[in-house]
Amino acid sequence: MTAVGEIRDTSAIPGTSNTDRRTVISLLRRLRSSEGQTDPLPVWEELRSMGDVVRAPWGGYFVTGFEACSQVLRGRNWLVPDFAWQERQPDQGRWEAPATREMTRTLPRLNAPAHTCQRRALGNPFDRSSIERLRPRIADLASGLLDELADRISADGEADFHTVVGEQLPVRTVGQWLGLDPDDYAHILDFTHRQVYAQELLPTKSELAISAQATLEMRAYFTELIRHRRAHPGDDALTGWIHYWDARYPDDRAAADQVIYDLAMFITIASLETSAVLMTNAVWLLTQDPSRADWLRQNPDHIDDAIEETLRYDPPVFVNSRIAADDTILAGVPVAKDTTVHVLYGSAAHDPRRNPDPGAFDILRNGGHLTFGGGAHYCLGAALARLEARELLVRLLERFPTLRPTAPPTYDTTRVVFRRITSLKVTI
Repeated sequence: MTAVGEIRDTSAIPGTSNTDRRTVISLLRRLRSSEGQTDPLPVWEELRSMGDVVRAPWGGYFVTGFEACSQVLRGRNWLVPDFAWQERQPDQGRWEAPATREMTRTLPRLNAPAHTCQRRALGNPFDRSSIERLRPRIADLASGLLDELADRISADGEADFHTVVGEQLPVRTVGQWLGLDPDDYAHILDFTHRQVYAQELLPTKSELAISAQATLEMRAYFTELIRHRRAHPGDDALTGWIHYWDARYPDDRAAADQVIYDLAMFITIASLETSAVLMTNAVWLLTQDPSRADWLRQNPDHIDDAIEETLRYDPPVFVNSRIAADDTILAGVPVAKDTTVHVLYGSAAHDPRRNPDPGAFDILRNGGHLTFGGGAHYCLGAALARLEARELLVRLLERFPTLRPTAPPTYDTTRVVFRRITSLKVTI
């Protein structure tokens, strides 16, 4: 993901009319409104009507069509915006934000060979056997959180599903997996919510300052965590990483610590907001129409289909960015080397050429989406996110046959890249 800075004068960008620029800017503003967050589908439709590849107001392009987005995400000639690319840019100041530099060291912002090395060393932490070992633990966590939801509804008549369950299940899952102190969960969620601003398309100076402070807190937390875990090893993933990277860098503790920090920090914060949005979206989309939840309760073998349709219909991430490795042509549009393209997941998933009648939420659609990316940078935690959502929905459908929202979800309207739901009130 990239922070691209403020919209500048684009009158000199060839092939872009003033009308097109004004339209794109207006659509981006709509995405940052309550209306656009609640229902982004009209924005996606209007952007697609402008073409599969649309000029961004600051240069570069938005990619709107499913096939073009898939080509970018899976193609070897598309890179992530790493340090090497940043150093080639004329305006170095825009890449100096502490949070931006911190995230540029993590897996999603590494290209080969650095990405290949870390990914191979990490292996697949959520392969089939690992997922099966995690399943009973996640089931217990989900059941406990639903107990709390029931207590809140009994006491107050309604409860906020997102804060009681949706946000808590991911942090407790990754917390147990890495051996984090439960007393730290609230702090981790807090600095995660604040740190992510630097990865937005158009962060303000105040948002970058918030993100910089959160980055300092994040760095302090994980640095101390690694120091303590090295002295007091446990039966957890973090201890395993420490053993592996200490052996790989026996004479360079600083290098080992840096890799371990990048992995622990990234996997923790990457697994929180996106999974929380997936689970809250699933509950909202299934329970706002009681017939959907009733049908799924009677046909539980389609829970996985409901999760995939939720991921397609309203992805937790709106935008991902790639860089052209060479001069190329994308959907008939010439794209010069080093040009940034912004893949629009929601627009791609609602492309009627890939998913007919895309505005309908259809559990049996068996459609296609790119929510977890593709190619070398396919989401490392995709299987874990699906497992959390599945174990939660199985128990929620059994336990709360009349669960329904009392109001639509509310959103953080400062976000365009990473969506954040702030509330979903429910009752029974």
